[in-house]
Amino acid sequence: MNSDAGKKSKDFVQSVDRGLSIIKVFNEKNPELTLSEVAELTGFTRATARRFLLTLEELNYVGSTGRHFYLKPRVLELGYAYLSSFNLVSIAQTHLEELTNKLHESCSVSVLQGHNVIYICRAASKRIMTINLGVGAQLPAYATSMGRVLLASLSDVEIEDYFKTVKLEKLTPKTITDEKLLRAALAEIKKNGFAITIEELEYGVQSVSIPIHGKNGLVIAAANVSAHAGRTSKADLVFKFLPLLREHVKEIELILQLQK
Repeated sequence: MNSDAGKKSKDFVQSVDRGLSIIKVFNEKNPELTLSEVAELTGFTRATARRFLLTLEELNYVGSTGRHFYLKPRVLELGYAYLSSFNLVSIAQTHLEELTNKLHESCSVSVLQGHNVIYICRAASKRIMTINLGVGAQLPAYATSMGRVLLASLSDVEIEDYFKTVKLEKLTPKTITDEKLLRAALAEIKKNGFAITIEELEYGVQSVSIPIHGKNGLVIAAANVSAHAGRTSKADLVFKFLPLLREHVKEIELILQLQK
């Protein structure tokens, strides 16, 4: 603790300080922590740590597997200006641009927040959607290939919570809104390691996505290539786009592994 740590102004709000202290104990070495571990690392009592963790969980900044707590993508909202120095974003952006130049199609990376995916970086080619997509844009996870990849990576507890609260709406006639069918699709994605959606989010839009794994082997994001259904086929997605997407994501993961 530095010498100024004890010099707090009259406007200092201790509850904010404690909430941020909870968030800061999670890192690459400690992606998941128990209540006791959070209390020990922060110096708080178990009761205090529990109260702040449950508050952060209700606000969707923290998630829980039952025994362990972990940060959720919404923490990125605390400072989107910082995204430019966020390792995954800076690394992925270069690869997305290279991939877009090779395929002449738009490529993106997103994370899961609640029921939606949030775009954290993107390299756009020809505009194929009526929705204006950029960093910070949100789309319903169930109707997107990236969203399904991320949903397929959730724990049993998390996916049950998701289905208890999500509202599956038809965005096009092809959108899967039957829970049993969606669960089956997620199981297939988990088995195959990639997801494809064809005109489920919007007419004319199809995409293929795969997960991006962090140092601990957990899925931290998803990457995709999207194209217009009128000029590309499902076979193109599987045999042309998917191999190159995997190649670039593998390089992204390797760089993440090598970083301190």
